[in-house]
Amino acid sequence: MFEKYSKEAGKEQYLIPYFIAAHPGTTIEEMINLALWLKENNFRLDQVQNFYPSPMATATAMYYSERNPLKKLSYKSEKVLTAKGERVRRLHKALLRYHDPKNWPLIRETLKEKGRYDFIGDGEKQLVPAATIRPASSVTKTRARKHILQNKKSRNR
Repeated sequence: MFEKYSKEAGKEQYLIPYFIAAHPGTTIEEMINLALWLKENNFRLDQVQNFYPSPMATATAMYYSERNPLKKLSYKSEKVLTAKGERVRRLHKALLRYHDPKNWPLIRETLKEKGRYDFIGDGEKQLVPAATIRPASSVTKTRARKHILQNKKSRNR
């Protein structure tokens, strides 16, 4: 609708979504589903921030208590997942920025851990491309040989 009405108004406008990753109560599976939705709808997020607790926020209460304060609380209350470890927090952010090649190794590793090989590959429905294995040793050896030959030539002159 935004694009349609912008075009009708003769304006070139853009939506700049702002997402918060690692929000208390969010699972990795939910983040994977969100990343798939973003890809399906051609959203490539640039502005993603990890959640950080701030005073007087309900999410901060969730973060520290690992409970949902919007439900009745007791010692038996169900725990909510809270992304507190560095790897999990990086993963949540990486999933929202699925299109950045720097994030692909972490996403790929997690998808393999979750048994979600169907999201790895080069098709439209895949989240990250399959790992490309380059013969790094032969490339390195070739470069090293060229470098050595150039140094020998310059010494001989």
